[in-house]
Formats: sequence, structure tokens, C-alpha cells
Amino acid sequence: MALPKDNLSDLRAFIAVARAGSFTKAAAGLGVSQSAISYTVRKLEERLGLRLLSRTTRSLATTEAGQRLIDKLGPMFEDIEAELSSLTALRATPAGKVRINSVEYASQAILWPALRGVMAEYPDIDLEIIDDYRLTDIVATRFDAGVRLGHQVDQDMIALRIGPDSRQAIVASPGYLAVHGVPVVPQDLLAHDAVMLRLPSSGGLYPWSFMKDGQELIVRPKGRGIFNTTAMMQQAALDGLGLASLPDGLVAGLIAEGRLVQVLLDWSPLRPGFHLYYPSRRQPSPAFAIVLQALRQFRGV
Repeated sequence: MALPKDNLSDLRAFIAVARAGSFTKAAAGLGVSQSAISYTVRKLEERLGLRLLSRTTRSLATTEAGQRLIDKLGPMFEDIEAELSSLTALRATPAGKVRINSVEYASQAILWPALRGVMAEYPDIDLEIIDDYRLTDIVATRFDAGVRLGHQVDQDMIALRIGPDSRQAIVASPGYLAVHGVPVVPQDLLAHDAVMLRLPSSGGLYPWSFMKDGQELIVRPKGRGIFNTTAMMQQAALDGLGLASLPDGLVAGLIAEGRLVQVLLDWSPLRPGFHLYYPSRRQPSPAFAIVLQALRQFRGV
């Protein structure tokens, strides 16, 4: 029996929920209310006479029938959306929205400096940059691309390097170190006050990792100041609250000025720089292609 034509939107809603693992996240990605998307999926199940999602108070998973729909129809919907996006190439002026999931420092140091010229030159291109320290599933949450350090990018993604290799710099104000002393090895941090980053996903504090001569250590200092932005962490370190772990590019100028002092440099490993990544099977829209080109030119890659 053929399904009504409006089932195309119902199927799209179901696929979004299944991939996000949450009605709330899927609703946000589609720009509808949680109750509306829940109703849509429920009516689809009623029309099919099959349960597609297994729901509990704490989890959401696809049933066998639901997973079959995802496996068969998910790639088809991606192809349809990619083709619709590519039709904007027929316009005289590229248009559309580009959504990027990033982290705060990469957005400030790389994305906006590279893309502000795009916004001025192409008035019909809209840009949405969402900073989030979680390893977000960009496909499920309907982002065009994500930005993370090179070692955090899945192998099935296309990755474009947009930043140099970097280190996490352990820094403190000269005044703090004068009173509390300078840590020599990572274990010394346990006796120090620290400025920590709160992770939004788990609610825990971001651990500090170190490596020297093949030895890796994870240290969780005492967080006297806990924040969810690097700007606040940097300011707290400048004000002498304690040691902070921040991207070296962010604090390089303050170190050169003597306002912050870097410690444990020999324990700070060099890590792959920031990469922009996106699904390998998705055809870039004209707007996204312009964004890619701007990032290539900005970093000379």
C-alpha cells in the first residue's frame, strides 16, 4: 500500500529523531517543537502499524523496523537534501545557510576571521556557528560541518586542516606563582588551585593530559574556579585565581607580555591542529563551497 505524500516529512522527522537519539535535539535541528515532532512520529507509527522507536524515561532507540528504515531511507534523504542544496548553483548569487559546530577558541581565532569577508561579499549567505565542547554528531544535528582537533575527527569524514598544530598551555599569573610556587611535574598540580572547564555533556571537569618520553599522565587539579568559556578561564588566571589549561595560541601574547607564565612546557605534547570536517558523501552546496574556499585561503592550505 502506497503511503500518502505527506509521509515524506514524517519520515524526515523520524530519521532526525533516530539519529539524534532525542526528540528534543531533533526538534531543535528541524526548528519545530518537541511536542510536534513527537506527534508526527507517533502518527507515522500508527499509519505503518509498526513501532519504530523504543522509548523509556531515560533512553530512546530504534526497533528492528525503525533501524531498517534508517538504513534504507537515510542515505536517500541525504542525497535529496544535497541535490536540493546544489540547485542554488543556478542562482546568480550563492545563497543559503551554513551551520558549523565548533569550539570557542577555533571560532574566535579561525572561523570568524576567515568568514567575515564572506558575509560581507555574499549577502544571501547566512552563517550559524555553535560552540560546543561535546563531540556532536553533526549529521544527526543537521550541521554542515564541525571543527575539532585532528585526532578527534572520525575517519569517515572529509577533513580540512584550518589551523597549525598546537599545545595546551598551563599558565598562571606571576603573582600566583610567587605565592604558591612553580609546579615542576604534573603531580605537583594536585597541591595547586586551578581554573577548570566544565564539560556540558557529562557535567564533569575537563581533565588535564600530559606526555613526556612516551609517558602519559591525566591530572585532575582542584578547581577553585570553574567556567564553561575560555574567556572567563583566561581572566581568572590573569587575576591570580590559579593555574589554567588554555590553547597556546590564545595566551601567547599574554605570555610574551609577562602577564601570564607558562609552566610544565616539557610535559605539553604537540597535538594536531583544528580541522573542519564534513560527511564524505554529502555534495557541498554553493554556499558551503565558498566557506571551504575562504578557510583554505585564510590558512593557506
